[in-house]
Amino acid sequence: MKNAPTLASLADDLESGRTSARKLVDECLARIADPSGEGARTFIHVDAEAAIEAAEAMDRLREVKAAPSRYAGIPVSIKDLFDIKGQVTRAGSRALEDSAPAEADAPVVARLRRAGFVVIGRTNMTEFAYSGIGINPHYGTPKGAWQRGVGHVPGGSSSGAAVSVVDAMAYGALGTDTGGSCRIPAAYNGIVGFKPTQRRVPLEGGVPLSFTLDSFGPLARTVDCCAVLDAVLADETIVPLQPRPIKGMRLAVPTTVALDELEDDVARTFERALETLSRQGALIERIEVPEFLDIGVMNTKGGFAAAESYAWHRYLIVSHGDVYDPRVCMRIVRGESISAADYIDLLGMRLIYYKPGDVFGVDNQGGPICFLRFGQNSLYFRKSQRPDHKPYVAHFTPMIENYDQMAVKAELERRGFKPQPDTKYGWQIQDPAGMRMEVAGPGVPEHIGGDCNGGNAGCPGGPDK
Repeated sequence: MKNAPTLASLADDLESGRTSARKLVDECLARIADPSGEGARTFIHVDAEAAIEAAEAMDRLREVKAAPSRYAGIPVSIKDLFDIKGQVTRAGSRALEDSAPAEADAPVVARLRRAGFVVIGRTNMTEFAYSGIGINPHYGTPKGAWQRGVGHVPGGSSSGAAVSVVDAMAYGALGTDTGGSCRIPAAYNGIVGFKPTQRRVPLEGGVPLSFTLDSFGPLARTVDCCAVLDAVLADETIVPLQPRPIKGMRLAVPTTVALDELEDDVARTFERALETLSRQGALIERIEVPEFLDIGVMNTKGGFAAAESYAWHRYLIVSHGDVYDPRVCMRIVRGESISAADYIDLLGMRLIYYKPGDVFGVDNQGGPICFLRFGQNSLYFRKSQRPDHKPYVAHFTPMIENYDQMAVKAELERRGFKPQPDTKYGWQIQDPAGMRMEVAGPGVPEHIGGDCNGGNAGCPGGPDK
């Protein structure tokens, strides 16, 4: 739908009285019901009565200047992966049809309601969110926005979410993203999808695909719209985005894997976009990203998604496997062949790509534990508690075994650290990230829950004293 309003423009119209929440909901319901549109394939369930009641309630609150936010009354759609109180969460599948209705809203749904957004309905999706194409044999597949008359897949797995927004059946959508499930359908339909940092948005109340990789995020018409919804989902203050000039931006174009086997039309369009950005002053830099080559290796047996989805589905497949989409079931059951050792290897490979100073756990005092990677081994650091440690200094002691200390010193220098000899501690390490760290021990972080403050034998990095 061209020239569709944004959340900001709708909020302005609501505040000025140019429209009402009831009118917005009625218009969305009419588009959903239009037999010439995609509503029947985009939505799995629409509770028109509840949406109208919520809209009228928001209008009454706005009349007495008690609206919970300036966005109160704007209709949004919810991916069928989320709990909505009183409704069955099917996750785009027939296998969960006999499940009990949800006893409460998922936290993300509750946060949208608390801000005054009106839930218009549950959107279609790839079964159990396990595909980026968007096909669903159970509830139909909504047609994507591109060449609608021809009929193309909408992208997935948040397929209905994207189509609901692009066809103005909702003005924002709640989706999920494990490996692209917000971003892919957004790209297919010319809107915006955002995958937030996982820990910012609670995952309770949603059917998981991969608890390691899942995130809950928005799809909407513009980046500003997504920023508003993201702040609501993360329970943060909504802060208007500030425009940034293109001139001087440094943009990397990865040449490894990402551009392989592009169709000619796509490649030409992509190059035109880069040329346009360059003319506006952006600095385009083509770079190799060899780490991308490792992804295929990591996913040889299905990766985290196969292992973790199989753990969740293994009993359901026994009882209801005959009603699964066979394409999805095939991907899930790959996880059965992933051993505990395979899974631990995956965790180790993932750690390689953390940046120095990234926090991946906490010690027994609640302090952050970080690491540096050296070849196939890691040094694990935690925040120093010693009162005589200088600010921003880490201590690398000579008591650590199994390391060539000069090689480690060279690697630290390469990464921007500044190791200096220290007669008492071995090395003082100036951390450019501004963290005040000391070595807690090498190898696997089995000591994370132990006591590393009193020279405990369980702390392979040696005593603090």
